[in-house]
Amino acid sequence: MSLGEIISIEVIRKRLAALEEERAQLAAYPVAEYATIVRETGFFCTCCGRCCTKEANDHVFLLDEDVRRIRQDYPEVLVPAPYFEACDQNGRFFVSGYALKTTDGNVCTFLNESGRCRIYADRPLICRVYPYMLHQEPDKSRKMHWCHLSGLNTHGEYNVAMTDEDALAVAEETIRYEKEYLDQQIAFIHTLISLFEEEGLRYVRRTYDLAMRGFSQGEPLPVLVFCDGRFEEAVVSRDMY
Repeated sequence: MSLGEIISIEVIRKRLAALEEERAQLAAYPVAEYATIVRETGFFCTCCGRCCTKEANDHVFLLDEDVRRIRQDYPEVLVPAPYFEACDQNGRFFVSGYALKTTDGNVCTFLNESGRCRIYADRPLICRVYPYMLHQEPDKSRKMHWCHLSGLNTHGEYNVAMTDEDALAVAEETIRYEKEYLDQQIAFIHTLISLFEEEGLRYVRRTYDLAMRGFSQGEPLPVLVFCDGRFEEAVVSRDMY
């Protein structure tokens, strides 16, 4: 498992400001403009199953609505999402949500032997909109720009004819996902900052290093997972990822 950079609350505050700015810009993005891009792209899923692999997509991040639905019937498939965002002086890590487990073959736990999704009709929202997206990423010059597709030309077919109605439906659902994702990230950071301030928590690099050393040697790691506006306690180990 590869963890992302564990950052201080000061850096978290800067990230919060960037997320809130992007959320405001997304709210102002014309859905009709994005629908035109969707129609011109004309993506068609060929059910190759590649997007359901860890190789193509590192992990499937779940919105709170996905967690509530999946937890009812498949609670065992939920794991704290990787790339924990913060760590306190007590060795507790914090992450903004859950992800789906992968099997030993590094494929989604819901992908069956025939290469089909076992919960296709009730799959997570990110799976419904993929490969469409509408968020900002830096280019090589570090200039932020809108990113519209993931894994371009690596799966599926393109330039397939779409009706205006279908393109608009895809655009609206994609924008809904991106808005709810940003809302969840923003709520996570607000809650995280409040918790650090209320409990006098702080980031200590040595504590993080010791915890990660034990984790790499098979020791369990305590993680607080943000879900439905609060933190849930969990324990992770390397074999879960």
